[in-house]
Amino acid sequence: MYKHYRGIGTQSLLAKRKRSRSTSPDDPSVRAAKRHAGDVGRVVEHYNLRPEVGVKQRLRSPIIGLKNFNNWVKSVLITRFAHPVLATSTTKSIDGPSGGRGKVLDMGCGKGGDLVKWEKARIRELIGVGTYHYIVNILLCCLLTMADIADVSIEQARDRWKGMRPPRFAASFAALDCYTESLSKAFPPEKLAQPFDVVSMQFCMHYAFETAEKARCMLQNISQWLRKGGAFLGTIPNADYLLERLDSLPSSATDLSFGNSVYKIRFEDRRSRRLFGHRYYFWLQDAVDDVPEYIVCWDKFVELAAEYALYPIYKEEFHQIFAEHRDEEEFKSLMLRMKVVDANGESAMDEEQWEAANIYIGFAFEKR
Repeated sequence: MYKHYRGIGTQSLLAKRKRSRSTSPDDPSVRAAKRHAGDVGRVVEHYNLRPEVGVKQRLRSPIIGLKNFNNWVKSVLITRFAHPVLATSTTKSIDGPSGGRGKVLDMGCGKGGDLVKWEKARIRELIGVGTYHYIVNILLCCLLTMADIADVSIEQARDRWKGMRPPRFAASFAALDCYTESLSKAFPPEKLAQPFDVVSMQFCMHYAFETAEKARCMLQNISQWLRKGGAFLGTIPNADYLLERLDSLPSSATDLSFGNSVYKIRFEDRRSRRLFGHRYYFWLQDAVDDVPEYIVCWDKFVELAAEYALYPIYKEEFHQIFAEHRDEEEFKSLMLRMKVVDANGESAMDEEQWEAANIYIGFAFEKR
């Protein structure tokens, strides 16, 4: 239904789009060429150099419609799959608010983009970990970024938490590469003694698929500290969609890229389909400057996760998540509050932003 972005489910967002001017990633004025030592250095440098611009400046982003929409999708996932688990939690914390319940691991928390969501979930405790990869949370969501290994991001997350109105949930933050190191390296035993009810990885898990070792370390960090019956949820690139677009390019094409004025995907070759380390480069207007990312083969992910007692209970494209929940009163009103649409039902997303939204899928797993 959504393959060509003209299906029934797109109408309320496509009907009255406000078209914004864009700049191509091929325009040298968009960014200065940067050279880094390997993928990690390249990604870290890029996101460390992105300034904290503040709420007013972010609201002026040319892709604010896309950011708000993706932020809404994350809220839907948290409401559907985190809230029920948190409601049955037995987590107790002497530091948390008296009415709070549940413990959350925000793996790739960066500058604290989802703190407000967890506050609204009335959690009791959160542990936030920033890792070397970036999180497109600041990029695709209205809040802040999530993740690179820079301590500055963690400090900003901590400051953001401190700025929340009390009584706030208890929180601890640390910079750690969760793809190569155990959480126990950054947090004392007493912080990890009580397991997590929810682990959230928003727009960042795909970086673990650079190697099998990193993917396994990431899953070990999730499973080891997540309670039985706990939820692991997140958002990752839609591998099927990306590879379908790659395969649709002419066989004679030497430029293995596709996209529009909002986003661009560039592959290095069309033949290699490795389960780990299948790299491509991603550009997003006003957000991402051609940084390396990795394909997550869903079947391999599911197979690997099962070895760590994690089993899928949900997987949908962003467009389908919208179609599934847009008419439900709770999420319909949430779209208005999060400015996905205005009071007249109009969206700031144009068709190119709508296409960019379907680069991703949302998922949820259960620990058994």
